[in-house]
Amino acid sequence: MSEARAAFGDAAAAWLDLSTGINPHCWPTETVTIDWRRLPDERALTALETVAADYFGVDRAYVAAVPGSEIGLRMLGTLLPGPARFVPPTYRTHAEMFPTSTRLEVDALAGVAAGTVVVANPNNPDGRTVAAHDLLALHERLRSGNGWLVVDEAFVDADPIISVGAQVHDAARLIVVRSFGKFFGLAGVRLGFVIAPQPIVARLRSLLGAWPVSAPAIAIGTAAYGDAGWIVAMRAQLVAEAAALDAALIGCGLMPIGKCPLFRMIAVGDAAGVFTRLAHAGILTRPFDDDPHRLRVGLPADAAALARLERALTHG
Repeated sequence: MSEARAAFGDAAAAWLDLSTGINPHCWPTETVTIDWRRLPDERALTALETVAADYFGVDRAYVAAVPGSEIGLRMLGTLLPGPARFVPPTYRTHAEMFPTSTRLEVDALAGVAAGTVVVANPNNPDGRTVAAHDLLALHERLRSGNGWLVVDEAFVDADPIISVGAQVHDAARLIVVRSFGKFFGLAGVRLGFVIAPQPIVARLRSLLGAWPVSAPAIAIGTAAYGDAGWIVAMRAQLVAEAAALDAALIGCGLMPIGKCPLFRMIAVGDAAGVFTRLAHAGILTRPFDDDPHRLRVGLPADAAALARLERALTHG
């Protein structure tokens, strides 16, 4: 946001940041009391991993809390055998977590039977999803060839039916990485989880040491994952708001791409021009240097923000 202000100044209205895929409706942290003077407590960490494991549908023995899903991915790059392949377009981390990573097109997944493969599901930035049964079939082929499947499920919370985390066990060669901050709207908490066979979990815990995540992250994460009412209501709310965003984009002559309700990709002839026009209106979206015809648009927080986006797309 600071770079946008430096480049475009401040609009008449406050900046509207639609450049991320973070839920604009954050879980109410004010309900949690945090003692900032205390170090993280081991029993509290166990409680966090237990409630998170219940939420993921897997035994706690397969879950390790990490200080953000990106760090979890990068650590896995030091623990798993390479070379690895990743499916673009996706997070830069997927290309960087192994020294010799190479690209693998999504249409080629059905023919892969060896090596380590990293897949984001849902994918960022285009919202592409792969059915759970297709990922599990890929895992079986990789396992037979002594390979590994790593599934980055940072955006799966809004549609957990496609998650494969519950299929992790000690005989599997399947690892799932989950993010707390995106669905709960609290990216600054820096909390994530690696769901993996117990030997991998043990190595992660050894590398992370006694205090893998902060006391505030433990307290907030434990309370949020246990808030079933908020989770169910938020999933329904995000689906409805994503449908409203789709309708607005279509009304502006733009076709929304993707199935993750926290963001949409749009294809336009001059993405840089649309990005600049929106920025001059105080609306920040996400352009891509490697694809000059696409923009990612995050979910507006309310009807007023959605209407503002519509006006800027229609009138500039």
